[in-house]
Amino acid sequence: MRNKLLFLTGVGIGYVLGTKAGRERYEQIRRTAAKVKENPTVQEAAGAIQAQAGGLVTSAKDIANDKLGNTAIGAKVNSLLGSSSSPSPTVTAGPATGTPSASTPRPAGSNGAIS
Repeated sequence: MRNKLLFLTGVGIGYVLGTKAGRERYEQIRRTAAKVKENPTVQEAAGAIQAQAGGLVTSAKDIANDKLGNTAIGAKVNSLLGSSSSPSPTVTAGPATGTPSASTPRPAGSNGAIS
């Protein structure tokens, strides 16, 4: 029991001292970060990185369009990215009504139901 009490006392003292020193150190780090952020050299570097990232996104988007082509996934990606540069995929479907016409071929053993 004595060891627990000593441990808890040590934790309490460490907490109190740590919070006082911790707040001062936090403020020092925050001020330094603000100075670095406002530095013109850092601003230029951030602008260059942002421009390069924009170019990479455009490049990746073009590569994805080339690879996906006229697929359903490509149409979904284009709709999410707002690109209308590639044509939408062609989907072929059966008759609009549920009953096939006499000229519509059916596989043997098919009852016309979609599985």
